[in-house]
Amino acid sequence: MIPVVSIIMGSTSDLPVIEKAAQLLNDMRVPFEMNALSAHRTPEAVEEFAKNARSRGVRVIIAAAGMAAALPGVIAANTTLPVIGVPVKGAVLDGVDALHSIVQMPPGIPVATVAINGAMNAAILAVQILALSDSSLAEAFTAYKEGLKKKIVKANEELKDVKYQYKTN
Repeated sequence: MIPVVSIIMGSTSDLPVIEKAAQLLNDMRVPFEMNALSAHRTPEAVEEFAKNARSRGVRVIIAAAGMAAALPGVIAANTTLPVIGVPVKGAVLDGVDALHSIVQMPPGIPVATVAINGAMNAAILAVQILALSDSSLAEAFTAYKEGLKKKIVKANEELKDVKYQYKTN
């Protein structure tokens, strides 16, 4: 099985955040790979990965990084594939540093950026991109969205059973 999505994290300490993306891709039956590469500690490996991803069958890259968060930008600079950046919350600036690093790319080197620790939305965006040319994945994603809708409708119905003295509905 050839991975069509590549999940790259700057450090395995990012795994608790990125697991949500991996789980969603797995649930949608999207083949993916997951690796740790650092823009600062393994720059040659990051460049090689980015330059060869397309030829290996990868169609979308999800790159998670914290702090200076150079990883998504370095990957985007070395590939023509769409890159989705996931800023990871850090201990000092709560991920705002990573968010700014990822979202403020120069013209010509875009990185789609999701919320801090928003790995699930990165996977959803990757699925939406892939579904443009995969009708079975588009159907699966439509069913996923319908499931979200049903979940909130059910939750709203259950709120009727929550009682308060001054609650009118």
